[in-house]
Amino acid sequence: MKRKLAILGSTGSIGTQALDVVREHPDKFEVYAITANNSLDLLVKQAREFQPEVVVIANEDRYQALKDALADLPIKVWAGMDSIVQVVQSEPIDIVLTAMVGYAGLAPTISAIKAKKLIALANKETLVVAGELITELALENKVPILPVDSEHSAIFQCLNGENSPIEKILLTASGGPFRKLSKNELEKVTKHQALKHPNWDMGAKITIDSATLMNKGFEMIEAKWLFGLVPSQVEVVVHPQSIIHSMVQFEDSSIIAQMGLPDMRLPIQYAFAYPNRLKSNFERLDIFKLGTMTFEEPDMDRFRNLAFAFEAANKGGNMPCILNAANEIVVEAFLKEKIGFLEMSDIIEKTMHKASFIQKPTYDDYVLSNTEARKVAAAFLS
Repeated sequence: MKRKLAILGSTGSIGTQALDVVREHPDKFEVYAITANNSLDLLVKQAREFQPEVVVIANEDRYQALKDALADLPIKVWAGMDSIVQVVQSEPIDIVLTAMVGYAGLAPTISAIKAKKLIALANKETLVVAGELITELALENKVPILPVDSEHSAIFQCLNGENSPIEKILLTASGGPFRKLSKNELEKVTKHQALKHPNWDMGAKITIDSATLMNKGFEMIEAKWLFGLVPSQVEVVVHPQSIIHSMVQFEDSSIIAQMGLPDMRLPIQYAFAYPNRLKSNFERLDIFKLGTMTFEEPDMDRFRNLAFAFEAANKGGNMPCILNAANEIVVEAFLKEKIGFLEMSDIIEKTMHKASFIQKPTYDDYVLSNTEARKVAAAFLS
């Protein structure tokens, strides 16, 4: 039987590539629901092609336009964040792909877990903000969380069939476009330069996070929760070619790596089809044309966001939630050219020091922490 999918964030980079996987395997997967925040035209185009049962747009101001555009089709049209939280509970859905950007992915993921839906996790902020809560809920509801990030999918693949204890994970990072720039040069980096990633085609938010290495910090926290590790067991390795997507070192000193071209459709398809591998027409890695692969240690003095992520992970509680909220505020400000590249780290650090720390947060605490940290960070912008 076809696996029925809910794709949260269908108009973003991950969502559009997930639909490529569906196009590749129409006999295996069927789109039951798609959602978007604001991208009306593309959402309409996707709805017309895939004919889902439900289409949801988070921006309620665009509800009527969406409804009118799909009036000739038997598709349910909903609007608002509450509708996204509700749609993932729909009985026919087998897999929920959480590809929304940022904190917004938390509530729908919790809703899907409580509805016992398999989670294909592309929204790393869910585990960054509330990793302990999410992992406990998944265990309680016996819900698998399958990683879609290329690095975590690589780790998951390396661990498949292994029973040996992990000594550490080698989490690879491209290093972004500025890995060789000095601090003085980083001060002058523009938004347009930061949006040009050397290897991956991603949305604006994650591209900036990659340039600051905050994305790698978030992935370290995500790996901590996905694989039951402590932060010291996750070692970030700058690998500019992005061919090895991550490695696992076991207690006997053996290292297993997963390799492939930088193509997000592979980890998406792996999560959708797990435990099977499906034949694909994706471009193959030609080892003979590969040339040299290099590896470097990250510079946490120039890229302080990575150091902040380790600090937040070690402190625990709501500190990663504070980290994420501050980061969302400063990235938005940088994209609007209100602050400079290095100022993002300055404001994140100040917010982590000023926002209220809670050692054992509840869900309501996470919501309040997110709101408070955003206000604190925003105040530092002025």
